[in-house]
Amino acid sequence: MTPCVELALDLPPQVENAGVGVHGYAGPHDVFRLPRLWQLHLYGYSGTLEFGGFRHRIRPGYVSLVPPDTEAHFHYDSTPCEHLYAHFRLPGEGERHRVPVIQDAGADAAALSAMLRQTVAAGTQSPARAAAELWTALWRTTGLPGTSGNRQGSRHPALRTAMAHIEEHLAAPLDVPDIARAAGISHTQLTRLFRKDTGLTVIGYIRRRRMQRARHLLIASTLAIPAIAATVGIPDLQAFNKTCRRELGSSPRAIRHSRHL
Repeated sequence: MTPCVELALDLPPQVENAGVGVHGYAGPHDVFRLPRLWQLHLYGYSGTLEFGGFRHRIRPGYVSLVPPDTEAHFHYDSTPCEHLYAHFRLPGEGERHRVPVIQDAGADAAALSAMLRQTVAAGTQSPARAAAELWTALWRTTGLPGTSGNRQGSRHPALRTAMAHIEEHLAAPLDVPDIARAAGISHTQLTRLFRKDTGLTVIGYIRRRRMQRARHLLIASTLAIPAIAATVGIPDLQAFNKTCRRELGSSPRAIRHSRHL
């Protein structure tokens, strides 16, 4: 069974380096250990990844996540070998997402490649953009079909469609009938799926996602509070303040101030 790592993705990663790696010039075996940094690789070659007594085949389109201070051995079937990589820190301390150390990205490989190439392109020119692209890529790894320890792969396809629709339209008015139509199911079935998977009503789930995004923007960005309110679909400041107090336990200003404590 493939071992898993746990990612805290409530805050964006801190990208230390990202690029296109070409290895194997010195021989068919390399060893890497980064004391404080995670390693993400998207492979374009065949070989073997080994660490901690674990061995797994590498194939083009596979993605791996190696934790900090881990000695990883890469064995190449042929040389030279090219892959996309990112070395980063994860400052978050929120909910952990279990992801296999290595898995086949399948149909998502092209999208992951594009995100990582954007991370590389942003580089030192726009560290915030690089962090955003990598953050999106890391979230993408939590939803790959082979991912264990999360429910994304086993969720009803209509529920996944509905959740994606909600994420794309959090800044706009959202109502249950429109979401049900986007997912291709009835209002009743949508409500039942949300209750079963999240324990929330559809409206309750939307409110939670809006507040999770608001909390992130309040802590991690300098965006003005009225702009954050509009970004999460609650442009009325009085309503936004009230929802923050009810759902997050504090006013928007108090939440923003907490990042300095």
